Amino acid sequence: MSMSDPIADLLTRVRNAQLVQKVSVDCPASKIKLAILDVLKQEGYINGYQVSDDLVKPVVTVDLKYFEGKAVIEELHRGSRPGLRQYVANENLPEVRAGLGVAIVSTNQGVMTGKAASQAGIGGEVLCTVF
Repeated sequence: MSMSDPIADLLTRVRNAQLVQKVSVDCPASKIKLAILDVLKQEGYINGYQVSDDLVKPVVTVDLKYFEGKAVIEELHRGSRPGLRQYVANENLPEVRAGLGVAIVSTNQGVMTGKAASQAGIGGEVLCTVF
């Protein structure tokens, strides 16, 4: 069975795993998911991730991060989705919680934060927001 929105599946798995205080969570791997996880790691929202290629389909294991018993990620929302794409120009990139959160944007130069896209002067598709 194919998935209609694999990015939302990744975000939901991370959100649900943190609700029950899991140390890590597994999900099917893809290039876009790995790019999103790279941004989350660079911004300090996860400890890291490992990709296992020993199975028929690659699986990524995400190491979740906690601080004083609470999950570092408080909110994780999907932006653009297959039924309603959200493309924004450089000037209209979202600011999450007055700069405390991060918007993850897919641009023609790769997946990056909204702040990095704004500094580069490019817009793109808002994949998700993290706080």
